[in-house]
Amino acid sequence: MNIIKRELEDYRALLRSIPGLVISLFFISVIMMNLLANKEFVSWKYLALDCGFPLSWVSFLCMDMICKRFGGKAAAKISILAMAVNASVCLLLWLLMKTPGMWGEYYASGSMEVNEALNNTFGGAWYVVLGSSIAMVLAALTNSAINEAIARRIKKGGYKEFAARSFASTMLGQFVDNFAFATIVSLHFFGWTWTQVLICSLTGAVMELLCEVVFSPVGYRVSRNWEKDNVGAQYIEYRKAHGVPVGEAA
Repeated sequence: MNIIKRELEDYRALLRSIPGLVISLFFISVIMMNLLANKEFVSWKYLALDCGFPLSWVSFLCMDMICKRFGGKAAAKISILAMAVNASVCLLLWLLMKTPGMWGEYYASGSMEVNEALNNTFGGAWYVVLGSSIAMVLAALTNSAINEAIARRIKKGGYKEFAARSFASTMLGQFVDNFAFATIVSLHFFGWTWTQVLICSLTGAVMELLCEVVFSPVGYRVSRNWEKDNVGAQYIEYRKAHGVPVGEAA
């Protein structure tokens, strides 16, 4: 009970400290990625991306910003909370898709098949929801652990330090994300081979890393402004009081 109480207090302090816009973008990107995973974006033999790909950099950039200012554990906690919110949204959508009402597109097309297709899309296939949720949690834990591990070994700071942490953790985190999803879903439900699982996981991670490279200067500038403006001081002091330095101090 003491551990649960302490973790809940830590969560409350963390949620009060991280700017609400960042948390909102994080949650929205995770929810949208899960929904858009139902549609192909690129489908080649050794490169397969769903429509969640254009948003994947948002959640990883948010994690990197949180890691830099608040530490890896904070980023992992927010990621787990985001997945809990996503699971709640998926459950709500699934329940709403069971109602007998018609979509507006049904009245435009007059086709019951269109109505069913929309219900199935927003209701989500259970294996896609399960696969994407497990993959995201594993990727978030990997990203946070790698990011903080590199931070302990690079003490100079600056954009180069942020880039080294972000690029390495994003590449490995995205590979874990892709590999876990492909193993759980694509291998068993889409007929992929292990060769496709491995190569597509790698090529997908490279594509997602390129997005991180493009947008990382924005994340660095925001996280530096947090430090300059002393954003999140309450959480940092709370963690230090419990003997756990975070962010730059870590």
